[in-house]
Amino acid sequence: MTKTNFKSVDEYIATFSPDTQELLQSIRDTVLKAAPEATEAISYQMPTFKLKGKNLVHFAAFKNHIGFYPTPNGIEEFKEELSQYKGAKGSVQFPLDQPIPYDLISRVVAFRVGENQTRAKAKH
Repeated sequence: MTKTNFKSVDEYIATFSPDTQELLQSIRDTVLKAAPEATEAISYQMPTFKLKGKNLVHFAAFKNHIGFYPTPNGIEEFKEELSQYKGAKGSVQFPLDQPIPYDLISRVVAFRVGENQTRAKAKH
């Protein structure tokens, strides 16, 4: 992947193989189902979902995994379930040779929605 100035999530997804496109689209659908009010954007050159003006989650495809970035709080909240995957403070890697845990992604996104809504309310 050499292109680095994507204008839309569709444009990003279109640069991958059909198999990877299918996974990315399924993750996108999972996020939108868990966060129907979220808006799509490209941030850090990857698909990003925003809610109440703040980043909710990002995801990206790599050679051997899908990176999912629900912020450090999202990782911490689900660290037990995410412990079987490689990851870092604010990210987790879902290997392409294993089933993607859509239910877990959905629950992490729902948690992040709650965080963003709480933060937005606190500002008012």
